[in-house]
Amino acid sequence: MLLDTTALNQQRNFFDGHTDIWLFGYGSLIWKADFEYLERRPAYITGWARRFWQGSHDHRGTLEAPGRVATLIRDQGALCHGMAYRITPDVLAPLDVREKNGYLREKVPLTFQGEREKRPEGRTQTEGLIYLATADNPAFLGDAPLKDIAYQIAHAHGPSGSNKAYLLNLAQALRELETEDAHVFAIEEQLYRYQ
Repeated sequence: MLLDTTALNQQRNFFDGHTDIWLFGYGSLIWKADFEYLERRPAYITGWARRFWQGSHDHRGTLEAPGRVATLIRDQGALCHGMAYRITPDVLAPLDVREKNGYLREKVPLTFQGEREKRPEGRTQTEGLIYLATADNPAFLGDAPLKDIAYQIAHAHGPSGSNKAYLLNLAQALRELETEDAHVFAIEEQLYRYQ
């Protein structure tokens, strides 16, 4: 089911008055940055784990056959690695449309990877923005056995392409970041059974 969160997100202005904002990407935003950005750096957030629990009815699936895409769940002690983008506030409007199916803007502390990548002022942590799809949105699919998640991903296709390509691109992007994600890599392994 679709829930267009575009208007709601445009009211969630956590960074009013800022000339730039750090956006943290943990799904397709890692490898598909189809927006202008000022800077891009590997980063991570703590206390969150990436899961393929959000339905995609508008990008990687359809209303009749939704795909599964990444969201975050709270997981004390977990690290979720991804990519941080320093953007201007005007970039948020098209991102709100891209992430409209149940995702809401949220504020999180994010940490840049590596001492050699410190920000000019010497900090490795800052506040950033994520798009988060929680269990209370109608497109949330929740947990399922990995083989079932992989089966759904293997067979879903939408206007933005196959759900399989989304998963494989994310797995490759995580490898390029030299990070482990047991959930993503386990689904990837299961996915090969459906070829």
